Amino acid sequence: MLRKYPFAPGAIHHVYSRGVAKLPICKEETDYWRFMQGLCLFNDVASTSSILWHIERNRRRLTMNVLKEYVVQQGRKRDPLVRVLAYCMMGNHYHLLLEEIREGGITQFMRKLGTGYASYFNKKHSRTGVLFQSRFRNILVDDERYLQYLLVYINVLNPIGIIEQNWKEEGIQNIEEALAFAESYQFSSHQDYLGKRGSLILDKGILTELLPTPDAYANLVKSVLEEKKYRAIEHLTLE
Repeated sequence: MLRKYPFAPGAIHHVYSRGVAKLPICKEETDYWRFMQGLCLFNDVASTSSILWHIERNRRRLTMNVLKEYVVQQGRKRDPLVRVLAYCMMGNHYHLLLEEIREGGITQFMRKLGTGYASYFNKKHSRTGVLFQSRFRNILVDDERYLQYLLVYINVLNPIGIIEQNWKEEGIQNIEEALAFAESYQFSSHQDYLGKRGSLILDKGILTELLPTPDAYANLVKSVLEEKKYRAIEHLTLE
């Protein structure tokens, strides 16, 4: 089936999927970390969908620090399929902001990520069958202003939904409390953009130019929340 928004090198897409029948795709904290580890390791032409299993078998408990050691000890330059500009893992869905940097890169990356994670999740939680609801969905992001708003939507507004479920209809009731919660949430790239964590996953690409400092990013986040600018990107959120 042809996609409404075909992939092409240089194009940025919001990529999204949820669990089949809206069921969880993460049940425990280790599941979130495993997905994030996949975002790192599967983004390499040479990687296979079983690479995380092999590392875990050889090194026992797999953490982001163990992963960093593995990447460093590989001693070779990685050959990425995509540029991961942002990500957020939630209980029953995920959001990614991806730039295609080689022909077919997003498709290859998502196939390895989906296959590898579903295999891990099914084995760990003693289940069978499809994990994700149909194939992943995507929408082209070709406006720099919308790109920045979407970054805030992915990094901040998704986690905020845990404590303010009606933010779309009613706005954020307590912005300072919401920002504090988003900053404590470990499974999005918000902490990385705030400069509070280094990332094995991200390559910010054009967002490095648009948001050159953590303060520039923090100011953007506050502006989007206070002025409800997220309403301008409803067509990009795939809800």
